[in-house]
Amino acid sequence: MKKKLVIFSGAGVSAESGLDTFRDDGGIWANYDINDVATPEAWLKNPNLVLDFYNTRRRIASDANPNIAHKEIAKLEDILDVTVITQNIDNLHERGGSSKVIHLHGEVDKVRSTGTDEVYLQGVDPLLFGDVCPNGHQLRPHIVWFGEQVPNLTIAEKVISEADFLIVIGTSLNVYPAAGLIHAASDSAPKYLVDPSDNIKISKIENLKIFKEKATIGIPKVAELIRKEFR
Repeated sequence: MKKKLVIFSGAGVSAESGLDTFRDDGGIWANYDINDVATPEAWLKNPNLVLDFYNTRRRIASDANPNIAHKEIAKLEDILDVTVITQNIDNLHERGGSSKVIHLHGEVDKVRSTGTDEVYLQGVDPLLFGDVCPNGHQLRPHIVWFGEQVPNLTIAEKVISEADFLIVIGTSLNVYPAAGLIHAASDSAPKYLVDPSDNIKISKIENLKIFKEKATIGIPKVAELIRKEFR
């Protein structure tokens, strides 16, 4: 039976494929207030603005390509049982070859019924106000907005608690509750943090090695370290 590797990824991985984070200056988020496009209140107040915003993000995400980090993570499935837990709403991990991906904050290429919570693949097509599910309910972006519960959080916590190895990549661990997941890992499990940020929030984590590098540089290094254990 293969040992279990869990990847916990954040916006830094997607950023190297050209996708903006909401902390980036001059990117897509720079033209919007989070409270206007990424909260339940925003949806109730101005759904057309919310839909326009995510239609743009859907198109940009579709145009992006998986980078070296995404592909290196997928290659580790040759020797390990790999689960990716991501805060990202794009599908670059899947397109990079990863077969098991848990999205904490939703998926931009999918939509959800406001009446039944059923999820549907939207692809790159724009979602418009008036577009409804088969039961007649308005469709909304399949995104976990600020102030909403994170449905996959409990599942992610269990997966991390069972990990033999944990790689945290592209996140400074400042966004809760997801950032607290690293504490669910076993003290005995080797842990690797790959992120160039000087603002990483880490305390009292056993067996942790930090690589202050971008994902495309740090992940190949960590992957090689892990492979050495199986030679």
